[in-house]
Amino acid sequence: MCIGIPSRVLSVNGQLACVDSFGQQREVSLLLLDEPVNVGDYLLVQVGGFAVSRMSAEDAEASLSAMQALLNGDLPDDLIADADLPSAMRYSEVSK
Repeated sequence: MCIGIPSRVLSVNGQLACVDSFGQQREVSLLLLDEPVNVGDYLLVQVGGFAVSRMSAEDAEASLSAMQALLNGDLPDDLIADADLPSAMRYSEVSK
């Protein structure tokens, strides 16, 4: 399983971009993308520092909100009710 974090592009310099996620700024590689990236775009960034895709602002904000809720320990059940679990069981079956 890979972990990707939605990140907003702050600047672009060739094949590198400075991005922000949760108030942390870092440089990421754009080498895996096949489309141009602009300031303000949202990228899905793998933990290794590679942007793997662009994403809509709406999807990025929804993902970031869910991640922040998880970090706060108050993730509503409806956000994960239909999540696929490694055991192939549904959340409703294991949350009883």
